[in-house]
Amino acid sequence: MPWWLYILLGIIILAVLGGLGAMLYITIPIARRVYFEQLVKTSEEKWGRVCSAPDNEEQLAMWNAGIEWAEPHKAVMKEVEIENDGLKLYGEYYDFGSDKCAIILPGRCECLIYSYYFAEPYRRAGMNVLVIDSRCHGKSDGKYSTIGLGESEDIKAWIRYMEGEFGIRSFWLHGICIGSGGALLAAKSEDIAEKIGGIVLEGCFVDFRESFKQHMITDKRPVFPVLDLVMHNIRRYAGVDVMKIAPIKLVKHIHCPILFLFGRQDKFSIPPKSVKLFGACASVHKKLVWFDKGCHSHLRINNTEQYDNSIVEFVKEYEE
Repeated sequence: MPWWLYILLGIIILAVLGGLGAMLYITIPIARRVYFEQLVKTSEEKWGRVCSAPDNEEQLAMWNAGIEWAEPHKAVMKEVEIENDGLKLYGEYYDFGSDKCAIILPGRCECLIYSYYFAEPYRRAGMNVLVIDSRCHGKSDGKYSTIGLGESEDIKAWIRYMEGEFGIRSFWLHGICIGSGGALLAAKSEDIAEKIGGIVLEGCFVDFRESFKQHMITDKRPVFPVLDLVMHNIRRYAGVDVMKIAPIKLVKHIHCPILFLFGRQDKFSIPPKSVKLFGACASVHKKLVWFDKGCHSHLRINNTEQYDNSIVEFVKEYEE
C-alpha cells in the first residue's frame, strides 16, 4: 500500500473517532438527564400521591373516578405497611370478605390512589383488593425504579405478608405497563408461583428498551445513541439489565392463567410486538383481548364495560 494511503486512512480514522467523541460528549449528559427525569425519584415531591398528568383529560378523569370508587369502601379499608430490601412500603387493603386478593401494580409515576381506578372488576369477581405505593412512589421509600426487578421482590413480600396477616390463599396480579414486568417476575419465582391464581396485564411491553424507544419516537426525540446510553444508566445506577428481565423472556416460564389486554391505538406497546408477546407465553390458560379505543394505559376509560367484563369472566373461569 502506498505511503499516502496510510496517511489518508489515518486521517479518516481520526475524523471518525473525533466525530464519535464529539457526539458522545454532547449526548452522554442528555441521556443522564433523561434517565434521572424519567426513572429516578430526585425529590420528596416527585411521584407523590397526586395525579401524574392533571392536564390530560382522560388521566384526570381516571384519577377522580378512582377516588369516587374508594369513598364508599372506606369502612373496609385497612392501611398496611411492610419493609423489604431496607425500604418501608405502604398500601391500602380493601377487605370484602374473601380469601382471594388482587394486587394492583401501577405503571411509572403512579401511586396507589391511581390504582383505585382498576379495582372494581376484582370486587365484582368476589375478591379483596390491595393497592400499593411501589418503591420510590407515593409514601414508599426508594430512589430508583428497577423496571420490575426490585419491585417483584416487593410483590413477593406483600404476598407473604397478606397470607400471614389476613389468610389470603390466592393472589391475582394486575400489572399496568411497567407494573407488568414486576408481576411476571414475581409469578416466575418458584417460591411464590403456587400462590398466584392468575395475572392480568395491560399494555405489557416485550422489553423496556423497546417501550422506551417508542416513547422517544412518539416524542420526536433522537433515538441514537441516547436510548442505549439511558439503558446503560439503568445498569449503572439501578443495577438492572433490562434485556435480562424482558417480558418476552419471562412469559416463556409462566404457566398460570394470564389475560393480556392490548390496545390497537397503543403507541408504546405497539400491536405487532403485543402479538409476539402473546405468542411467546407458555401458559395454556392464556387469553388476549383487543380494545379498539384508548392510548397506552387508558384502555378502561374508553372501554369500561368490555374491560371489566373481560377481567370478571376470566377470573371467575379459574377461581370458581
